[in-house]
Amino acid sequence: MRSMVRQALFNMLTSVLPEARILDLYSGSGALGLEALSRGAEYVQFVEKGRAALLALRQNVAACALNTDQAQILALDAKRYQATGHEGYTLIHADPPFVDEDPLPESLESPGVLAEDAVLAWHAPAERPPVRHLAGWTLDRTRVHGRSALHLYMRS
Repeated sequence: MRSMVRQALFNMLTSVLPEARILDLYSGSGALGLEALSRGAEYVQFVEKGRAALLALRQNVAACALNTDQAQILALDAKRYQATGHEGYTLIHADPPFVDEDPLPESLESPGVLAEDAVLAWHAPAERPPVRHLAGWTLDRTRVHGRSALHLYMRS
């Protein structure tokens, strides 16, 4: 995700970030989650499967000297993420490959995984319309930046 698009996302999430518990699906190098921590987020669970991205992610988290109370990395396909039911995430960020049309793991629907007022930020190609009927979520707004779109959903 380019820095301009990431900045637009943070502008959309200003009220959500303080003390947020974040699930960062398709984390890449971890830039979004690390910046969220620097802006007051409490915890980030990074989920990434790509070898090169994992190497960069691990190096970036280590460079920030974060402990396991602040950040954890799961090396797996985000669609295979299995929640325990005690996460209480307030923000889910999904930046899947643009070819992937169904990027969310089913375990997000398990009780206790999401906070009541959770927000889902989904990064997608601008030409693809947002998913209007995402179970348990209501589309709040969309912002388009070049070839990228940011869709913000609220728990319903």
